[in-house]
This record gives sequence, structure tokens and C-alpha cells, in this order.
Amino acid sequence: MAGDEKRFKSAFDSLHAFSYFAPEVDAALTGIGLRPGRMPYFASRSAAMGAVGPEVVAATFYNFNPEVVARVIPRAWTLATPEQVLDARLDGVDQALTRLLGDHVKSDEVAEAAELAREASNGCTGEGRPLYAAHAGLAWPGEPHLVLWHAITLLREHRGDGHIAALVLNGLSGLDALVTHVATGRGFATGPAKLTRGWSDEQWTAAEVALTGRGILDAEGGLTEAGEAVRAAVEIATEFAARAPWLHLGPERTARLEELCRGLSRRVVEAGAFPAGVFRGSQN
Repeated sequence: MAGDEKRFKSAFDSLHAFSYFAPEVDAALTGIGLRPGRMPYFASRSAAMGAVGPEVVAATFYNFNPEVVARVIPRAWTLATPEQVLDARLDGVDQALTRLLGDHVKSDEVAEAAELAREASNGCTGEGRPLYAAHAGLAWPGEPHLVLWHAITLLREHRGDGHIAALVLNGLSGLDALVTHVATGRGFATGPAKLTRGWSDEQWTAAEVALTGRGILDAEGGLTEAGEAVRAAVEIATEFAARAPWLHLGPERTARLEELCRGLSRRVVEAGAFPAGVFRGSQN
């Protein structure tokens, strides 16, 4: 890809991540019976895999506390089927993008971005990428703005699956990944990381102690030289694993898609897609 993780998030990620904060999506999901809170997120993102158990969700989401996942999965599937969840999520995304983009939702720019993003996703493969593969098995929506959202979802999950593989290869568990990501000083702070991913103070401290013992963190909780090297190796491997769709699309069309999506991302952010101070990235 013509860029790094920061560029991916700033140009593309908002065009998927808004769906986790949009009131329209939340209303659609609770409207079919899901309980307010964490359940709509875990159920909507995992529904493409079917009525899977908490172990599968925790494994593929990676940095969430499995205890938190188990509080809502598999109960969610007793309240609504995965098919109902997927339909409700798409309905909510349709409403939310229509609000956020206004008249621009029917624009030539959205149609062009949708075509390019869909073509980029054709360069992805599902081997070893369970969340991507599950979403790739879904039917494509018809409207260009929904095609764009689905394509960005595919690219995001493809990248995320590769990122998890890089973390595993470099010996970082889900919690280790989160703690070391916070230690980089880029993105999450400790409090929001614990809160959103469901880790207790005790669990967090235990991970810090273990990482210090391994020479990854120093006594102040910052990354050591070895820790910096591990995080750098993770990012290099993530970028390498994410290159296929952009090689498929080619440099000129990739640059055009980035230009289009950066402008669209700016529109949805300026329209209030995210609460103030929210860190939109999820890959640690």
C-alpha cells in the first residue's frame, strides 16, 4: 500500500469505524432484541461467522478481555439470529451514512470510491484470515455508499487479521499488544484502553509486570529498546501482510482511492460521526 498504518486509519478507517458509534446502527441492533451496551458491537462484528461462541470472538477480536466477551456471547444469538444482526447493521449503516454525508451520499465521488475499494478488495485472500473471510462470504449490497462501507470493512478486517498474525508471531498476547501499544504513546491512553477492552487494574498490572520481566517494558512502564524492536517488527509484518489489495489495485488507483476516502472521512468526522476524544483505530 502507498502508506503506513497512520495513513490507512486517517484515509479509510473512519468509513467503517463510524458504525460502532452511530446511533442509527445501535438503534437498529437493539431494535431486533440485542441488549444495549457491548452486545451490539460483539454481535454485529462477529455475526458474519455465524452463531460462534465467545472463544472464537475473543480469539478473532484479540485484545478484548475474554471474560467481557463471554458476558454477551452466545446470549446474543438467543435474542437475534446472525442473519438478523447483519441485516440490522446494514440498515443502520445506510441511515447513518445518509445522515453523515447528506446529499453527497449520491455523489460521483462516492460511486468512484466504491468501485475502486471493491476492486482493491478483490486482491484480498482469506487464508488464515477468519474475520475477513467471513465478511467476504456476505452478499454485496447494491447502493454505492453501502458498497464502499462493505469494501472498507473487508480491507479493514483483512488488515486486522494480518496484524493479529504479526502479534502472535512476535509473542504478544491480546493484552500484551494493548499494553505495549499504550506504551508507544500513540493512540490509546491506559484508562480508555482498560475501559474499552474490559481489562481490570489487576490484570493490566500483571501484564506490565510480565512484560517488564521479559525486557519489553522498563521500570517506568515505557518500552525498552527490545520492546521498541518488537513493536517495529509487528508494524513491518502488518504492512507486509496488508499489501495485497494495494498491489492488485496499483499505485495510481490506490492514490486516487486514498484521495477520495480521505475527503469522505473528513466529511463524516466533521458531521459528528465520533464522540470527542475517541481513538478510532482498533488494531494494537
